Amino acid sequence: MLTIEGLTVDFNGLRALRGIDLTLSPGEALGIVGESGSGKSVTWLAALGLLPRTASVSGAVRLDGENLLTVAQTRLDRIRGGRVAMIFQDPSSALNPVIRVGRQIGEVLSRHQGLSGSSVRGEAKRLLDLVGIPDAARRLDSYPHELSGGQNQRVMIAMALGGKPDVLVADEPTTALDATIQAQILDLLTTIRRDTGMALVLISHDLGVVSETCERIAVMYAGSVVEMAPSELIFAHPEHPYTQGLLAALPPFTGPLQRLVPIEGQVPEPASMPSGCAFAPRCLRRMTVCESAIPALLRIDADRFSACGVGSAEGREEPKELDGGLLA
Repeated sequence: MLTIEGLTVDFNGLRALRGIDLTLSPGEALGIVGESGSGKSVTWLAALGLLPRTASVSGAVRLDGENLLTVAQTRLDRIRGGRVAMIFQDPSSALNPVIRVGRQIGEVLSRHQGLSGSSVRGEAKRLLDLVGIPDAARRLDSYPHELSGGQNQRVMIAMALGGKPDVLVADEPTTALDATIQAQILDLLTTIRRDTGMALVLISHDLGVVSETCERIAVMYAGSVVEMAPSELIFAHPEHPYTQGLLAALPPFTGPLQRLVPIEGQVPEPASMPSGCAFAPRCLRRMTVCESAIPALLRIDADRFSACGVGSAEGREEPKELDGGLLA
């Protein structure tokens, strides 16, 4: 349904995204994980044309064959919020503080469903009920500052659902929420996806958040996808050293206490990107070739892709380039 091909983004001549290839099937839940600065949010902001004009974007983002990077702005305005909706990271800055939440939801309903008059308020109340906000009729007249962080996040979800999207992109939807509210929001997204059949893209730096929500996970680092596989494979047999490092830094919930193994260093800035593998300076398994050659994202078995010149599995098939460079 949605395909990203060779997506690159430059800011003032510095490359932030270095050729992203992704696919999303109808009804699928795809998790995008990685440290801050890996390019997770930039990928989807670029895909939806939401980056500032100083950004230079190239590649293709095809929704049912239609390239969102080249369509007219009027057409893109209909697609955003209609076919593809996005829940932003911080609801307190995404919601207008001086407009009641009912009116903000109503704007989406008017634009993408053509509703007007009393039908707008009725549908807005239904959406607030759907996302679990109590006393929905009264809350329609509330301002964002009168609601809790979790309630504002639910309002954002209600607004995203207002256009009946085929794809919902949730960018760190549980940031700054306590553990109980996090679980409620994730359960809500899972239930809505099951009931509506929409596809879900869940962006997070927390592997635990995506483990029970997503069927497939793409691990990003320094503007590239370094590993992609079904969720159970990522957690049972991580292939890329970066993925292994992320999992090694997670505290175990069962068994004896173990010392956590942090990944030394930090994600490189676009202005100081290494000449070879971007992860090589932090990788405990780096070799001389890693410092000069940029590894391509290759298929290493039927369901897994990895960008590592060293590899960790023995006796596997020889890597093969993807047909046309796409993750199919």
